[in-house]
Amino acid sequence: MEDGQAGLSVTELRRAVPEEADALSALAVRSKAHWGYDAEFLDACRDELTLTPAFVRDEEVYVLLAGGALVGFYSLARWKADIELCHLFVDSSEIGKGAGRLLWEDAVWRAEEMGYDRLLVQSDPFAEGFYLKLGADRIGEVPSQALPGRSLPLLVYPLREP
Repeated sequence: MEDGQAGLSVTELRRAVPEEADALSALAVRSKAHWGYDAEFLDACRDELTLTPAFVRDEEVYVLLAGGALVGFYSLARWKADIELCHLFVDSSEIGKGAGRLLWEDAVWRAEEMGYDRLLVQSDPFAEGFYLKLGADRIGEVPSQALPGRSLPLLVYPLREP
């Protein structure tokens, strides 16, 4: 199936399996590095970018394959009365080809199906524009878990009419 943009040929969007945890973690680091972050910053983020087999087994983690290769993934986790998009990463070679939009649309659909009213996103500052373009609104900032003193945009996407 074609996604209708820049020629990304999606072959599968499915639930991740625990054995993919290392590949997902490596993809997250490559995707984060796309924004020009240095090795020291990426090392500081490594814990946040690492998915364990238990996390993949126990949480809502979905992978996108194109041409049989892993090109992106996302995860959803419950947070109080809301659901949060914890990860949404696209392999750096595929950024701008539509994979991020496909992952976002699937995450929104799944969150709606689970009955949530809104989807929260703690966004990387470089990715904020992507989420805003897709209809999310900035509602504040949250402290970074990786670097003291750094803040991340906190966004919300309404899933249901208030």
